[in-house]
Amino acid sequence: MDLLLPLNLPPYPFKLTEHEGQLSVFDELRKRSIILTPEEWVRQHFVQYLIKHKLYPKSLIKLEGGLKLHGMAKRSDIVVHNSSGEKILLVECKAPSVAISQATFDQAARYNMVHKVSLLVVTNGLNHYYCRIDYENRAYQFLEELPSYKEL
Repeated sequence: MDLLLPLNLPPYPFKLTEHEGQLSVFDELRKRSIILTPEEWVRQHFVQYLIKHKLYPKSLIKLEGGLKLHGMAKRSDIVVHNSSGEKILLVECKAPSVAISQATFDQAARYNMVHKVSLLVVTNGLNHYYCRIDYENRAYQFLEELPSYKEL
């Protein structure tokens, strides 16, 4: 099945269920089953990567948070806060079949106009781009690797 293609992220033992021909994945952060789309497959893997490999606390990760952009309701895929409640990381997930393009970066940048985080990630599960935003100097820098929670 195309939905469960291996990604360029470590594999995780997800709890998958099928009901009336639809595959769902249990989301441990939202504590419920979510219909498994290719984008959700990427989001679930990236969340586990944040928790298990980069040691981001589960309690500080919010999925599909709502935001208003130019009066329109939008949803950011993953937002991570620090222990003070400040947003520190924004992750935009795409399906593996979606190439990461300038339009993808533009979408993340538009969402970040609301969130104002200093660390952006854009991923389709196969390719990951990490970018640190320096608001003071109005600059940005692409990073080779995502910093761990303790490095932030």
